[in-house]
Amino acid sequence: MTTPADATAVVPVASPDGHWRIPGLPNLHSHAFQRAMAGLAERQSKPEDSFWTWRELMYHFAARLDPDSQYAVACQLYAEMLEAGFTTVCEFHYLHHQPDGRPYDDPAAMSKSLVAAARDTGIRLTMLPVLYMRGGFDGRVLGERQRRFGHSLDAYLALLQSLQALRGPTVEVGVALHSLRAVPADAMAALLAAVEGQSLPVHIHIAEQIGEVQECESLRGARPVQWLLDNAPVGPDWTLVHATHLVPAEVQGIVASGATVAICPTTEANLGDGLFPLREFLSAGGHWGVGSDSHVSVSAVEELRWLEYGQRLATRRRNIAVSGGQPSTGTLLYTQALAGGLRACGQGGVAAADHVLLDGGLPALAGARAADVLDRYVFAGNRPLVRETHVDGQRVVADGRHRDHDAVAARYRTTLARLLAD
Repeated sequence: MTTPADATAVVPVASPDGHWRIPGLPNLHSHAFQRAMAGLAERQSKPEDSFWTWRELMYHFAARLDPDSQYAVACQLYAEMLEAGFTTVCEFHYLHHQPDGRPYDDPAAMSKSLVAAARDTGIRLTMLPVLYMRGGFDGRVLGERQRRFGHSLDAYLALLQSLQALRGPTVEVGVALHSLRAVPADAMAALLAAVEGQSLPVHIHIAEQIGEVQECESLRGARPVQWLLDNAPVGPDWTLVHATHLVPAEVQGIVASGATVAICPTTEANLGDGLFPLREFLSAGGHWGVGSDSHVSVSAVEELRWLEYGQRLATRRRNIAVSGGQPSTGTLLYTQALAGGLRACGQGGVAAADHVLLDGGLPALAGARAADVLDRYVFAGNRPLVRETHVDGQRVVADGRHRDHDAVAARYRTTLARLLAD
């Protein structure tokens, strides 16, 4: 099995005018609509605030969106991603129906608004419609605020089939299981059987919170990752999102399966979820990438930086993401996040050609050499260094601004004012 250690290190290429070309990074986990609520959950509601209390606000906010408002929010987000060095996004989409749970006249309306936003902004998209069926491991029905997420298996397969028609040079379609708690075991098996042989990317939230781990152990007799490895054909097409709470046997099991882990450091920190065991996973040769998830931050640099900084704080050591053959933390982080990202998005062959140009004229890159560009990019300050972004042969960011920056931002401001109106 190919391991990240075998990946060819990313080497920045100097342009004649003094800038630095590097591959664009895939963003492996996105809930686009949540960008519009970034910063709105930072007031304490209970002394024990956690993911579960944050989720209540998310439900309230999600109830206000329709295809048009979601399109406006997604355009703003995707333009920001392109300006921040992301060239592909995996959209883990579960906001399917009207707030009362009734399908739109076109059951794919919400999904199509995201595909349109990606095409209009120029980002490469892996569309991952989410199967969401139950409210917990105990099989309880979806609550009132979850009804717009839900599908029967047949309705989900119909949605998946309709979205396949939207595939194109920059759009891929895959499968997403919301979580083990939201998809019963028999439905998961039936879905995987229905798509067997299609080589679709398969993504799933798993082991994000301690409470989830404890409930799975109580009702299924195993930890979530171990249960999944024992009961599903997990392989290189799979991406396990978060996988924060792992024991050593699960680390080894993920690596042996060939699956990729999508780590979302800024969201995991914002929600107080915990720290992924990066050092152990790297030592075992695991595949991984990063995502911005709830989009409290939209920055390829910040996801990589805080992935490393979290490990430094936990171990009280520096330069954790290194190997015997690669002493540069920035280079190893970027190289492995790129390699894992290309595997997980299902567009690796074409997405590998997408690239960004870092502005060599900025102070953070003064006197840079190819060997230290990625260390500087990841760790030297907060001023954006992306000068240009190119996707599928098109320049979509120039001089650090998206080609439709002003129009996208104006539409977003109008939409957000309406969404936040009391």
